[in-house]
Amino acid sequence: MQIGFVLFPEVTQLDFTGPLQVLCRLPGATCHVIAETPEPVQTDCPLKLVPSTTFDAAPKLDVLCVPGGPGVAPACRNDAVVNFIRRAGADATYVTSVCTGAFLLGRAGLLEGKQATTHWAYTELLPLVGAVHSPGRVVTDGNTVTGGGVTAGIDFALTLVAQIAGEPVARTIQLALEYDPAPPFSSGHPDTAEPDTFERMDSFYQERREVMRSVLNGVVAS
Repeated sequence: MQIGFVLFPEVTQLDFTGPLQVLCRLPGATCHVIAETPEPVQTDCPLKLVPSTTFDAAPKLDVLCVPGGPGVAPACRNDAVVNFIRRAGADATYVTSVCTGAFLLGRAGLLEGKQATTHWAYTELLPLVGAVHSPGRVVTDGNTVTGGGVTAGIDFALTLVAQIAGEPVARTIQLALEYDPAPPFSSGHPDTAEPDTFERMDSFYQERREVMRSVLNGVVAS
């Protein structure tokens, strides 16, 4: 099974590395880290990621995974990124995303009429790419599997492993990674976060959300 992760500048590394750590343990799977060029890709933190192949050289993929991050908005205007996702997604058995990577799937025409999720701060924008927001940390609609924000990528990947290879395999990978979340605070979702915490973070995302809205509306208008 050929699994491909799409990279672009200012990708959120955990959107990518969380699922990668799970899916690289899927028996018989080969993971590819794919970008426009072979040069290291700057993430949204002090870490660069080295692609293993390029859009032009990538093999046919069974699983396409698109992470998110601040770089999604400019990537939506990058024809090389969008066209690769469109081509790869058309042939893939599973078309997937983590966090705001859903908007790149949508920009490529792969979420039309699909139930999907994304980071909580951007769910209201999903209809702009033809998707229908469905609450949940992981949402499956046919061959499309989307994960919520950042850390949800691990849940997404374990869900996908269970679909591909069965729950026993997914459970063994979960145990191997000691994935047993016990966060020190209950503020990881808007439904449980304290009101002042939510207000601060919602204000933080407001400008980014409006940038994304503007980009997506511009894409639709074009």
